[in-house]
Amino acid sequence: MRRWLLGILIVALVAAGGFFLFGPGMIERGTNKIDGKPLLQVSERARALHRTLTIVDLHSDTLLWKRSILDRADRGHMDLPRLEDGNVALQVLASTTKSPKGQNYDANSGDTDNITTLAIAQLQPLRTWGSLLERSLWHAEKLHRAVAASSGELRAVAAPADVDALLAARRGKAVPVGAMLSIEGLHGLEGKLANLDRLYAAGFRMAGPAHFFDNEVAGSMHGLKKGGLTPFGRQVVQAMEAKGMIVDIAHCSKACVADILKMARRPVVSSHGGVQATCRVNRNLDDAQIRGVAATGGLIGIGYWDAAVCDTSPTSIAKAMKHVKDLVGIQYVALGSDYDGATTVRFDTSKLVQMTQALIDAGFTDDEIRAAMGGNAIRVLKAGIAPMASPAPPPSAPPPSAPAR
Repeated sequence: MRRWLLGILIVALVAAGGFFLFGPGMIERGTNKIDGKPLLQVSERARALHRTLTIVDLHSDTLLWKRSILDRADRGHMDLPRLEDGNVALQVLASTTKSPKGQNYDANSGDTDNITTLAIAQLQPLRTWGSLLERSLWHAEKLHRAVAASSGELRAVAAPADVDALLAARRGKAVPVGAMLSIEGLHGLEGKLANLDRLYAAGFRMAGPAHFFDNEVAGSMHGLKKGGLTPFGRQVVQAMEAKGMIVDIAHCSKACVADILKMARRPVVSSHGGVQATCRVNRNLDDAQIRGVAATGGLIGIGYWDAAVCDTSPTSIAKAMKHVKDLVGIQYVALGSDYDGATTVRFDTSKLVQMTQALIDAGFTDDEIRAAMGGNAIRVLKAGIAPMASPAPPPSAPPPSAPAR
């Protein structure tokens, strides 16, 4: 009997060890894919131009996964070696802390969460298992550890001076690569405005009020009620702008977008997504919303996955970027890949010259390509992460009595 129990225990321990060792990688392989369809033929003109670009991508979820950003991986879409191959100067890295089961673009509640299971499977610190705030702080810690271990090849960006120093160091070189922290959904505040200070201190300089479900800050385009900013949410947006944290409307409900655009005193971005004019998916921006973002001096980051551009081809990405350019001007166009965000794409970041070729094919001039591939983002990020010279008026709305779960 004892031998039988011991045998069961050994089998259980081996199975558990296998799950914790191989499970996280298997999950990522099944969610972050490259579709393998044909790529564009890249011209010598595109290659030569691409080497001279300052490239910025406004959104990647790489910190969510259990692998080192410093090492070239055989899964996913992005890591430091592939960023260097793609000539990326600055990558915005998002912290995603909660994802509903059965997640979809139409209607999700916040009652369930897939990322808790992922946090446990990855053997993340125990503090992250039950706290959304701690998950973001862990993602920041992962980045800062990587920066410290990178021998100067990866730099954290949290101030305008950091951007200037990064660009100066990169002159004529593919390194260092800059990384700036962002957050998908401020449910991680856990109902406390003081937690915004903790996130800011950890290096976060951009955040979206909502992700795939409504929370105590704002309604989501994919939530159940899809409301606007709550009184607490208005308080949060005011505090973000005063600190120098960029407000990201990706995933916000229409009411939330309207509320933010109405009160914004600084550039607003849509970090990753598409436009209704080329892909009629509910999360994509209509022309009035694009004009509203442009009126703040902000950016529209175009994503690379099928729900953003109704395809995965670089040609379709360029088509969406051209619509923004034609509607409001080239100065509002940017890249927002959503790499490693449980997305299927045509190419990883090492093959980003595909976008340079696609923009050439779409009729963009060299100067327009420089702007769209990163020049615009450098301008807006530097402006957006600078603290306000005169602070915003103190918000009057009280925070909610208890955080949403």
